[in-house]
Amino acid sequence: MDSKMLARLGALVFVAIALTATAIEMTRKETTPVAEPARAVEPARDPLREGQRRCQQLGQAAASDPECIRVWAQTRDRFLGRSPSPAAPSSEGQ
Repeated sequence: MDSKMLARLGALVFVAIALTATAIEMTRKETTPVAEPARAVEPARDPLREGQRRCQQLGQAAASDPECIRVWAQTRDRFLGRSPSPAAPSSEGQ
């Protein structure tokens, strides 16, 4: 067998495999799962989120608002995964 004949035979085999793969893919039936309709889930009430919204609406005045400073500290602690800092000891009993 000469090299020309071998190249033609290789090309013929390649085309036959490509056609077979195409035919198999075209006859395959795809089963699409039936999607359930999306339900609107209302998130649980988060007082920290409400405080963040309030401080956002205050704008520049929030920087001096003690409640906003407390909310931002809680947000930072939640984000960093820290437990809330303990309350400062009071000097009433002395």
